[in-house]
Amino acid sequence: MSHLDDKVILITGGTGSFGQQFTDTTLKDHNPHAVRIFSRDELKQHEMAQRLRHDSRVRFFIGDVRDKERLYRAMKGVHIVVHAAALKQVPAAEYNPLEAVKTNIMGGANVIDAAIDNGVEKVIFLSTDKAVNPANVMGASKRLAEMVCQALQPASRMQSVVVRFGNVLGSTGSVVPRFRQQIAAGGPVTVTHPDMQRYFMSIPEAAQLVLQAGMMGKGGEIYVLDMGEPVRIVDLARQMIRLSGLAEDDIRIEFTGLRPGEKLYEELLADAERTLPTPHPKLRVAQARLPQDGFLEALLGWLEKTESADAAGVRAQLRRWVPEYTGPSDLPVDREKVEQTRL
Repeated sequence: MSHLDDKVILITGGTGSFGQQFTDTTLKDHNPHAVRIFSRDELKQHEMAQRLRHDSRVRFFIGDVRDKERLYRAMKGVHIVVHAAALKQVPAAEYNPLEAVKTNIMGGANVIDAAIDNGVEKVIFLSTDKAVNPANVMGASKRLAEMVCQALQPASRMQSVVVRFGNVLGSTGSVVPRFRQQIAAGGPVTVTHPDMQRYFMSIPEAAQLVLQAGMMGKGGEIYVLDMGEPVRIVDLARQMIRLSGLAEDDIRIEFTGLRPGEKLYEELLADAERTLPTPHPKLRVAQARLPQDGFLEALLGWLEKTESADAAGVRAQLRRWVPEYTGPSDLPVDREKVEQTRL
């Protein structure tokens, strides 16, 4: 019998690439009582509802993780929460740091609080390799969200489990669909730097491993997926050009330069962390720095005062809370880029 059989599952960010794959995997391989999709994207909800219209177990809730009351209502009777909602795009978070803080940290705290209030059994809290020695606002905000998750764990019988992983192939906003579009348009294919490397995993494999890590966890752990070897982005671009039946003489590769907050290499573990093995060969448990006494109260106190904070002030506070954060103190004002990345 599966851990998900007869359970009511809620997936925040459920209309995203990962959320949809997790839903499909759960419905196909397990026998949940119901799957609730919580998302603020009504168009994707409509498209997903049409695709799954023959499965009566699926229900949709329009809502934002910033709205704790809406979360509370959607979680009534829920057994397991998969928290996938986040502001994930590095440039968007870099130019809109307050929005990243509200969504990733405050939203994460709201999910945990609402789950505790509703007697949820387990929260599987998705994180990112960018939370390790973060060089950008997105990574720093997710690292703080991890610490909030861990700080709230001892106060509840609910089990909260963090799962970190890298990029998933074909997800919304990832390089694969962008490269595909650029090749179809005749190029150029844009790569930020010739030495840029990233870890990649297919969406189905990531969904399976996240589910296994979540079910294995007893509360408070940070699981790290074995993402294999990192891939050079320029090599990926060249391979996709070849697979399209073209050559680099047909499709030019253009290097555009690192964007604010981008690293050449992502890491799955911080320098000071160690890992422990698990029964699954592709899952390890990170021994991360734990939040100190008083951390949660002080952090939540700051979050309540962020409404009027400017971008530089938010970055300064992130550096205070996450000392390993190495992002820039401020960015040059570029109105065009700000408007392009605004959500």
